[in-house]
Amino acid sequence: MSGKRTHNGNSWTDARFRSFIVSILRAGTRRWGPKYDALKEAATEKKINKKTKRLAQHYKCNACKKDFPRTGVEVDHILPVVEGEFVDWNTYIERLFCEGENLQVLCVPCHKKKTLKEKHASKRSART
Repeated sequence: MSGKRTHNGNSWTDARFRSFIVSILRAGTRRWGPKYDALKEAATEKKINKKTKRLAQHYKCNACKKDFPRTGVEVDHILPVVEGEFVDWNTYIERLFCEGENLQVLCVPCHKKKTLKEKHASKRSART
């Protein structure tokens, strides 16, 4: 996409348009079956959630191996959807809607660490 092209009645730049499309695609993953299969595989037991004091399903983080309630975990792409620079929409969609072997459940802190590490690696590779 060139930097001069606009969308939505010339009110959006390419960057704004791309952000809009990415947002819609990411929302679509809420209905992606392999994501829920990954959660099922990571399910451990129902026990009391320490924050809510209610019975809740818990899931094992694939990195730290601790148990967390659903609000404490996220489904992560083992191989990132975007590695370094954006390639093209077909590649992005194929990687985003991947099969279960590329998905894992991570607790929020482990997911943040992994994402930060990937961002730093991406910046380093962009400089070389």
